[in-house]
Amino acid sequence: MKIGVLTGGGDCPGLNAAIRAVVRRAIQYDYEVIGIRDGWKGLVDVDLIPLTRDSVSGIHVKGGTILGTSRTNPFKDEDTASRVIENIKGCGFDALVCIGGNDTLGVADKLYKRGINTVGVPKTIDNDLCGTDYTFGFDTAVSIVTEAIDRLHSTTEAHHRVMVVEVMGRHAGWIATYGGLAGGAHLILIPEKPFTLDDVCRVIERRRARGKYFSIIVVAEGAKPEGLEGYITRESKRDEFGNVILGGIGWFLAEEIEKRTGMETRYVVLGHLQRGGTPTAFDRILATRLGVAAVDLVKDGVFGRMVALQGNRITHIPLEEGVKEIKQVDMDLYRVAEVFFG
Repeated sequence: MKIGVLTGGGDCPGLNAAIRAVVRRAIQYDYEVIGIRDGWKGLVDVDLIPLTRDSVSGIHVKGGTILGTSRTNPFKDEDTASRVIENIKGCGFDALVCIGGNDTLGVADKLYKRGINTVGVPKTIDNDLCGTDYTFGFDTAVSIVTEAIDRLHSTTEAHHRVMVVEVMGRHAGWIATYGGLAGGAHLILIPEKPFTLDDVCRVIERRRARGKYFSIIVVAEGAKPEGLEGYITRESKRDEFGNVILGGIGWFLAEEIEKRTGMETRYVVLGHLQRGGTPTAFDRILATRLGVAAVDLVKDGVFGRMVALQGNRITHIPLEEGVKEIKQVDMDLYRVAEVFFG
C-alpha cells in the first residue's frame, strides 16, 4: 500500500504531529508513505519526498509543516484537475491523506467523487469545520491570543487607551470568542453578529463613566458593521480559491472609535503570530489521534471520509458533510461572553 500525505492551506500548530502519526501508524501496517510538498501544488508539479520513521522523529513539537503548504487550487480549471488526477495515478498512490481546512478538504472531496481514494484530516485555527468539535491548531491560536490580551491590558490601562485587537476568523469568530473571553476583553466582535459603531462606542463610554479609562476590544477579521456587503479590507486581493485576503477591520475600528469618542485608540493585528510556534499539548494529542485514525480508515478501505472529534471520541463523517457549510460560533457561548462586555 502506498499512501500520499499532504498539508494544504494556512499552516497551523499540530500539522507535524499529524504527519508523524500518519507515518508511524502506516509503518505498523507495512505501508509506504510519500510526502507531497506544498499542498496540492506538489501534485501539480509532482514534488514528492519519502517519509520514514527517522524523517518524522521528534517533529510533533514543531510548528509549521515539514512538507510545506500552499493555497493551490487544482480545480481552478479542468486541465489542472485532470493533470493532478493523472499524476496521482502515475505515482501509484493507493490513497491520499489530506490534512487541511475547508478548501483543502473540499478538493479532497471532489477528487474522491472522481475516483481517487481520499481521507481528510481537519485542521484550521478557525475551528470552523462541521462535524468535529475541535480542529487542531485552534487551541494553540486561542492560547496565543489570550497571552497577547493579557500583555496588552497593562499598557492599555497605563495610557488610558482603547486597544483594538484584530484576530483571525473569516466566517466564524471562534478564536475571538474564546480568546476574548479568556483574556477578559471588554467587547468581542464576530462575523456571526454584525455590530453598529454606536453600540461599540456606548460600551467604551459606559466604562469611562464608571471610571474605567481603558478598553480592550477583540475583533475577528471577518466581522462587519450592520448592513455592509463584503468585508472591510485595506487591499483587494484574492487567493486561488477566491477568498478575499482579509485585514483592515482593526484599523477601521480604531479610526472610528477615536473620532467618535475622543479617546486615544490603537490597534494590533496578531495575524500570523496565531499560526506560529509550538503546538499546545491538546493540539499535539488531537493531531496525533486524527492522523492515526486516518490511516486506519485507509487500512479498512473506507474513503471519502473526514476523521473527527466528537466528545472525546474519534469518529469519521463524509468529507462533503465536513465542508458543506461553516461551523459558526455557538450563540450560547457568545451570550456568556456578553455578560462581561463593558
